[in-house]
Amino acid sequence: MAIVQRFWTVVKSNLNHLIGKAEDPEKMLNQMLLDMQEQLINAKKQVAVAIADEKRLLKQHEDERIKAKEWEDKAMMAVRAGKDDLAKQALDRKAEHDKLASGFETQWQTQKQAVEQLKVALTGLNNKIEDAKRKKNLLIARARRAEAQRTITDTMSGMAKTSAIDTIERMEQKIDQMEAEAQATTEMAREIETDELSAQFEKLNVVHTDVALEALKEKMGVKKAGETNASDKEAAELKKLEAELQAHAHAPQKR
Repeated sequence: MAIVQRFWTVVKSNLNHLIGKAEDPEKMLNQMLLDMQEQLINAKKQVAVAIADEKRLLKQHEDERIKAKEWEDKAMMAVRAGKDDLAKQALDRKAEHDKLASGFETQWQTQKQAVEQLKVALTGLNNKIEDAKRKKNLLIARARRAEAQRTITDTMSGMAKTSAIDTIERMEQKIDQMEAEAQATTEMAREIETDELSAQFEKLNVVHTDVALEALKEKMGVKKAGETNASDKEAAELKKLEAELQAHAHAPQKR
């Protein structure tokens, strides 16, 4: 017997665990409200039936009172006509209707109290449902926040297990390297462009120097190649200057 008891305990614990895992708070709360709404509808139907019974008993009570009054009037008519036997029979019928009217009145009073109690219970049930709706929205919001937190935690845990963070860091380093290479290439291209631009300006400077030299020669009156000098005196002076330069170049240096 102990083994059987333990077996059923294990089975029930496992079933409870499975049921607990399968329970979705939002679905459970929605189903609970649906059940309560159905109970409210049934309660309203019962209250409606009870109210109808109350009205029916009241009408029967009033009908019997009317009939009792009619037989009383007939008895009075018989008395005025001198027919006492007929008056007695009318009074007997009046008594029967009075008795029925009294019975219906008792039932109506009892039914009326029951209807009032049912109305109070219906109001209480309706208030509970409204309160449950408000609590349901709060509980569902809390459940969703908890689910979101659990999802984030599971995601972060999964990222740690799959080394996703390491992959991101490695890709970041690779992109940094790519950006550095691209920047270096851009700087080299700018330097080459600058060198080419400088060379062009140097050419312009050479051209400018040649033009300046020609302008100086023209100012000095020096003729271009193939033309004769302006005077023999200047030619003699140039030859003398060249001879002095050559003599100075071949003279021994003093120690």
